[in-house]
Amino acid sequence: MKRATLLAAALLCATPASAGWKLVPAGTPIAVAKSSMSVRPGEAWNRSTERPSKRGETWTLDGVALSDLSFYAAVPPGEAIFRERDKKDEPLPRVAAGMLPTDIVAAVEGSYRILLRTSLFEVEEVAPATLGGHKGVRFTYRFTTQDDEVRRRGEALAALVGGRLYLMTFDAPAIHYFDARIAAARAVMDSAVIPAASVEVTR
Repeated sequence: MKRATLLAAALLCATPASAGWKLVPAGTPIAVAKSSMSVRPGEAWNRSTERPSKRGETWTLDGVALSDLSFYAAVPPGEAIFRERDKKDEPLPRVAAGMLPTDIVAAVEGSYRILLRTSLFEVEEVAPATLGGHKGVRFTYRFTTQDDEVRRRGEALAALVGGRLYLMTFDAPAIHYFDARIAAARAVMDSAVIPAASVEVTR
């Protein structure tokens, strides 16, 4: 499998025979990434039974190579957002309690560059946003891996809540799939709820 079959392909470890997909029904609130953050999808998605990290979860409409919506919830300070391939030689950026929006964008960009082993990553637009009622950042990006000619586009929504990072990313091929699926992905992102009782203050 080529590396550019999306970040999930680099993050989902060797898949056991029992791993697969589960249907996420439309219109029903569902907790994601083993957390109290919930979303309400406007249409049915498929959820992978394998996780991109211990605090992550991946959904798709067409297969992760064509539409990859991933969630990362309550990532604490000192921890990487994504699963590390080589913690010693290829360490990923860490979450910090006082991260600014620009720091969050830089951490995601740095992680993609390392995990996909590519220098062909460009952040496009960065703007203030809210995630589950909390101030955050929304940003768009483009990337291509060095062993694949498929150009990909992505959009992310993130916020630091109680010192922990909440992040949602959507990646898809720039031709057809991104434009075809971004509205559905945004609808999921914008439906996110983070209950006040779940916000943990880092001590």
